[in-house]
Amino acid sequence: MGILSWILFGLIAGVIAKWLMPGKDPGGIIVTILIGIAGAFVGGWLGSMVGMGSMGDFSLGSFITAIVGALILLGGYRLLKKA
Repeated sequence: MGILSWILFGLIAGVIAKWLMPGKDPGGIIVTILIGIAGAFVGGWLGSMVGMGSMGDFSLGSFITAIVGALILLGGYRLLKKA
């Protein structure tokens, strides 16, 4: 899959992560979307390392790990900006 496909995949995972973790984010919606995309890449990469999906396909395992990665980065960002 191309990089644009993964960005779109990350965008969807980031929106779902934001829906699962509601609240006001420091930085606004654009920063939240970018964090979601980055989290999807990190989660997808880590998931492929442990055998849950792969970076080359869009499977349920890679989608779940992308959402988890986005949740982790979004939560970490909130903690860093709050301190």
